[in-house]
Amino acid sequence: MPARSRSSFLAVGLLLVVFAVGAVVAAALLLGRSVPVVGGGGRIAVVPLNGVIGTGQGAVRALERFREDGSVRAFVLEIRSPGGSVGGSQSLYRELDSLRHEDDRPIYAWIGDVGASGAYYAALGADSIFALPGSITGSIGVIMEFPEFDRLMDKAGVRLEVIKSGEHKDMGSPARKLTDSDRAILQQVVDDTYAQFVDAVASNRHLPRDTVKALADGRIFSGVRARDLGLVDGLATFSEVLARAGRATGLGDHPQTVRPTERRVGILDLLRGVSQTRLEGWLASWTGWAGFGGGGAPRLLYQWR
Repeated sequence: MPARSRSSFLAVGLLLVVFAVGAVVAAALLLGRSVPVVGGGGRIAVVPLNGVIGTGQGAVRALERFREDGSVRAFVLEIRSPGGSVGGSQSLYRELDSLRHEDDRPIYAWIGDVGASGAYYAALGADSIFALPGSITGSIGVIMEFPEFDRLMDKAGVRLEVIKSGEHKDMGSPARKLTDSDRAILQQVVDDTYAQFVDAVASNRHLPRDTVKALADGRIFSGVRARDLGLVDGLATFSEVLARAGRATGLGDHPQTVRPTERRVGILDLLRGVSQTRLEGWLASWTGWAGFGGGGAPRLLYQWR
């Protein structure tokens, strides 16, 4: 083959390789996936949990993807959240707990400025939990709240006609007051999910249930106090937790990390019809309000207010 033809062939081949790598990276960014390291060593997967927890599916999907990544040697849940929905918090906890029992790679949870209520619930799925001395954590409890607009509607001359299949089908509707039986039913649901929280703390932190119940009145704790009570394993900065994970997996004090790439909600998403749950989660993270589910229904929250 002539030298010029050989050079042209190599140039075309190189361009094809560059194009292929670029396509993989672009696809990963668009899909919110991690980009695999070619020819690299092990790394630590960092999954952030920021703001109010909505469905929790963003962090769950990230864990599912990293779980299949053979280059990931350990997982770190990086928490800066006051908690949020009961369902989202429990989903993330169950994903971590499943990973912990089915995989031998270590899982760490680190609490930054705040990791309270549902965010703390999620952290219970990790092998160990660390916090800063001044982190806010705890807030073990459940809240359900919703507005009541019946008097305002009366003043405005507005009335909501309701046709329902049973007495309690519209309990929690802002258009009417709660009855005593409504309140008893909702209180039972709150009590049930509260008991689930207490049980999760007791079993995962190896504490007597009565001890946990004495702490589980919604109060918050500093990181130092949480350590002394056995709610967290120790005090550490995020860098120190990464170093701990690196040493435990043979990657040293400064391990390579990988994070999920989040796709932002933009104007095109709104024009194309972004999913309700995703938009609700985005709004909740900005406004701090996660008090409504679909259609304005009351919602159970593991959330520090």
